[in-house]
Amino acid sequence: MASTYLQRTESAGNRRTFTWSAWVKLGNATATKFLAACSYSSSDESYFMINSSAQLGWESSTASDGTVRTNRLFRDVNSWYHIVLAVDTTQATASNRIKFYVNGVEETSFSTATYPAQNHQLYWNVGGTYYPRIGRRHASGNEWDGSMSHVAHIDGTQELPTIFGETDSTTGEWKIKTTITPSVGWGTNGYHILKDGNSVTDVSGQNNNWSVGGGTLTKTEDCPSNVFATFNPLSYRNNDSQRYVTFSEGNNTAIGNNSANNGNAYSSLGASSGKFYCEIKATDVRGTGYPNIGFMSEAGANRTNGGSGQITTAGGTAYLPNGRLVVDSSETASWGASYTDNDIIQLAMDLDNGALYFGKNGTWQNSGNPASGASKTGAARSFTPDGTFQFFGVAVYESSCEVKANFGNGYFGTTAVSSAGTNASNNGIFEYDVPTGYTALSTKGLNL
Repeated sequence: MASTYLQRTESAGNRRTFTWSAWVKLGNATATKFLAACSYSSSDESYFMINSSAQLGWESSTASDGTVRTNRLFRDVNSWYHIVLAVDTTQATASNRIKFYVNGVEETSFSTATYPAQNHQLYWNVGGTYYPRIGRRHASGNEWDGSMSHVAHIDGTQELPTIFGETDSTTGEWKIKTTITPSVGWGTNGYHILKDGNSVTDVSGQNNNWSVGGGTLTKTEDCPSNVFATFNPLSYRNNDSQRYVTFSEGNNTAIGNNSANNGNAYSSLGASSGKFYCEIKATDVRGTGYPNIGFMSEAGANRTNGGSGQITTAGGTAYLPNGRLVVDSSETASWGASYTDNDIIQLAMDLDNGALYFGKNGTWQNSGNPASGASKTGAARSFTPDGTFQFFGVAVYESSCEVKANFGNGYFGTTAVSSAGTNASNNGIFEYDVPTGYTALSTKGLNL
């Protein structure tokens, strides 16, 4: 939902007691990101957010509404968090008036903990021109960068997280409850949206529907029960210690930000066995050499900065816009067709047989056949499987060199695939047919 937020006009509700819940996945681990807010102006608002220091916090334009910030830092961009804000200012014990729960566990360690007075009415559920927002506060900027699912609000009761989630009896993990049953009722402004996609229609029965206030709200296959790969903003390799790549749109878009240097980025998930497929659209090609699109081995991706760990050096396998293939710094000219703006590059990694393949707009290059198994027909790179992890990867060069990855969400940025291809695994949505035996690189895909 990067640069996107939701809003609605609501009636006056309970300003002392309420609960807000959402399953969230971070895009940017360092910038301030607003989860939810109720505001009239910058001097009349309260909000729930993750700040630039990665702390979860309740904040307000007025000190009387309280300020609570965790010591715990929220920087994991590869997983989903279940976050609950539970408020009841009628409580006699100050620390019970504002509670945070993460993945079913109450947060009890805070860097700042100033609570509102007993029975204080907060800037929440005010109604009228005090608009509730999801993903932004009153002022523009710092919109939620990432994904949200199963966003719910209970107006009138301070709930436990167990109405939203439960512990899986087999894995011990905190998992989603698709049906929410409040202990008393939803209240005047209660709602449940983004349940099974990007619908802002309230499914609680209260008809408290929302609208998109700005940006584009896109659906994602990535969800708490099946986490898909993205580019990993915490793992990148450049020519030196500088970050020369910027990530956006849920870390599925990578763009160069330096006029003379390249930035390398790798998928947040990797694998040492199995067969996996993804598509990367070259949305802004710079000359004949960038972007580089391909694969990086575990050994290459773990190298330090300073020239090592690039997708065109040791451990890397890259397909260039001029049709060249680069394997461990060694180039093969006229290997495949050239590509340019908006061409879609297909990537298939067969880690059971040790073969990597490239395609362009539905045609596998070098007469490749990813389904050929041990014969490795037309593979861009062949190797003996030894348990080494492989990752999807890119290198972007110069300002504005850009790629948009579809790791299975069915979108390139905010643009949906035009006509989904076949996928026998039923895991992920892609523009072209997924080769036989392959699936998306996701937690479900890793366990098929």
